[in-house]
Amino acid sequence: MPLALPVGSPDGLLIETSSRDFIVYEQRLAPVHQRQVFFHEVGHFICDHPTQEVMNTGVTQQLLPSLDPQLVSRVLGRNHSHSDEEREAEYVGSIIGRQIGAWSQQRLRPVPPGERELVARLSALEHRAQREKP
Repeated sequence: MPLALPVGSPDGLLIETSSRDFIVYEQRLAPVHQRQVFFHEVGHFICDHPTQEVMNTGVTQQLLPSLDPQLVSRVLGRNHSHSDEEREAEYVGSIIGRQIGAWSQQRLRPVPPGERELVARLSALEHRAQREKP
């Protein structure tokens, strides 16, 4: 869900509730960056990364009385540093994004008649290189 997030906040958040989960990302990012942020948050979800306590229940209830303290902890409690979990989420998100991009890109392009022979030879080289990969 794209939203205008406050300045200084993360570019994306995975919000887990008892009934539904949400991914929020900064709507002012470039579309390619929005997509990466979204898949990064999906990576946290897939890897079931734990959150950390960021405020004790009393402080949370005083500052944010209308919000469930566990919800606040789940949203704000994930480690937003260069931790193993962040690297793992980025890696998983990159793999998912790359695969979805491969599925969604149209692979066939119209080729002018005079260029078909050259395109066929270049395509044969590309397919051979793909077959030879370990």
